[in-house]
Amino acid sequence: MDFWSKVSRIILRNRYLILLLIAAFTAFLVSQMQYMRFSYTEANLLPENHEVNVQYKQFLDIFGDEGNLILLAVKDSTVFTPKKFDAWNKLAKSFDSLKGIDFTVSIADVKKLKADRKNRKFILEPLYESAPKTLEEVSAVKKQLFENLPFYDNLLYNKETGTLQTAIYIDKKIVNTPERKSFVFDILIPKITEFEKENDLDVRASGMPYIRTLNSQNIVDEIGMFVGGALLITAIIFFFFFRSFRATFITLLVVTVGVTWAFGFLGWLGYEITVLTALIPPLIIVIGVPNAVFLINKYQQEIKQHGQQGKALQRVITKIGNATLMTNITTASGFATFVFVKSQLLREFGILASLNIISIFILALLIIPIIYSFMAPPKAKHLNHLERKWMENVVDWMEKMVRHQRIAVYITTVIVIILGIVGLYQIRVSGSLIEDMPKSKSFYKDIKFFEQEFGGIMPLEILVDTKREKGVMKLSTLKRMEKINEAVE
Repeated sequence: MDFWSKVSRIILRNRYLILLLIAAFTAFLVSQMQYMRFSYTEANLLPENHEVNVQYKQFLDIFGDEGNLILLAVKDSTVFTPKKFDAWNKLAKSFDSLKGIDFTVSIADVKKLKADRKNRKFILEPLYESAPKTLEEVSAVKKQLFENLPFYDNLLYNKETGTLQTAIYIDKKIVNTPERKSFVFDILIPKITEFEKENDLDVRASGMPYIRTLNSQNIVDEIGMFVGGALLITAIIFFFFFRSFRATFITLLVVTVGVTWAFGFLGWLGYEITVLTALIPPLIIVIGVPNAVFLINKYQQEIKQHGQQGKALQRVITKIGNATLMTNITTASGFATFVFVKSQLLREFGILASLNIISIFILALLIIPIIYSFMAPPKAKHLNHLERKWMENVVDWMEKMVRHQRIAVYITTVIVIILGIVGLYQIRVSGSLIEDMPKSKSFYKDIKFFEQEFGGIMPLEILVDTKREKGVMKLSTLKRMEKINEAVE
């Protein structure tokens, strides 16, 4: 008795025990799903010891993380009326007293320099003492701000378009924690919504904490959409070929358990949900359905051939088990190569993908034969799809092309390879943080708004080390730094 014959006997003779073990392990992985964590930082595919990462960490050690800024802006001429102008400044100040906020900067915080002739020095005075009560007072503040204080241009206002901007600096300690999500969804967005409703103004919001939070939530929402969509499409296609609700249900059961295991492994291994690991559940569905197709199709072929259910199930495991094992191990091995790269993100993706591919193979090999063993053999009407002429014609055409049209196959292959090589040179490398964000989302449109109005939200930070104490204060060094600044602009 060969290996696969022994495997088939073990599976079919220990059906209840195997189902119990699967149920118990599934329950365990469901309990581990509570430990799933979403990544609160941007994806970093570079190894930790990469030169760029090392330099970036050195920069953070000296200057700290500056990704704690949230920006609010409004572009509406009616904001320069007493009621709305005061409401806009109060909106910013309403964040000052909140936990997790360092400080805010708005028009109300603007200071102007005044010469103290008597003491021969400059003193700082507020732009206005009390909130403007009339349209004339607001216009005077606007004129003084736009015409006499150019320092704040593109910081708190855009002189050309009349757009006003407010900056909210959140505590750096919560930037990469779940508290950031709570602040954005439970405090920031409700406050903005209430302000828009009361003042009939459209407020734009951006900044890395805001963008990361909304983009992360978008990925979480899309995981459910992708999983549901993949299940629906594969179920429709599966039913189209087999025309059997029973076979479709068994297939969906297998891939549903496989997806549950995928999420459970995420929590069990302590990995974060990232853009890459979010692809694993749909990947498991796409790989699990073909496994089910092979097993169920072979089972029905055996039933049609001799009608003996026990013999059919044994041959399903022995004949298809070996073939699907090879294909799944090959696929898993391909993803497992990521384990040897230095990037932690890719390494985790490789481990999860290979582990779940092997898991979905084991689930299909165990669940499908066992469930069919409890059911009556399929009737003749459930086997009609095995005799479809159009499918036979497709297979016959493929066989004819391979056997008699080899030159045409070679030429077609060469053309496809050439087109692939041409496509390789069309690949565009992008380091943009927003490249993969959904273009239809409001937060992406707000990013483009800030790019147009204020030149963007992300600064280019350059570290200059003169290797000398106070060397950066030398006039020659400052002039060189200014030339770099002008070149960048």
